[in-house]
Amino acid sequence: MDELLRDFLTETHESIDVVDVELVRFEQDPNNAKILNNIFRLVHTIKGTCGFLNLPRLEALTHAAEALMGKFRDGARVTGEAVTLILATLDRVKVLLDQLEQNEAEPAGDDRDLI
Repeated sequence: MDELLRDFLTETHESIDVVDVELVRFEQDPNNAKILNNIFRLVHTIKGTCGFLNLPRLEALTHAAEALMGKFRDGARVTGEAVTLILATLDRVKVLLDQLEQNEAEPAGDDRDLI
């Protein structure tokens, strides 16, 4: 496996673990800008790296999650449904990362159900 891809997978798994915990905290404290900014930054970094590594499916998923969090940053009301959607998106990202790790290629597919 390419060293760059291996580093991406390791760092992204670590970041998503943090995001999972932070999203639960954010759902309990939706007005906490510090938590939201941390989540946004981590997802933004993942998205950017996906673009750099030409992983369009992962990039689209993380972009969608980032866009929704951007709405929260702009003042949209945080709902449980929205947080659940972000968590579902991150669960899909985890599945794709596992497949990427196994096959060293991004799997084909359509994520319109989440995007």
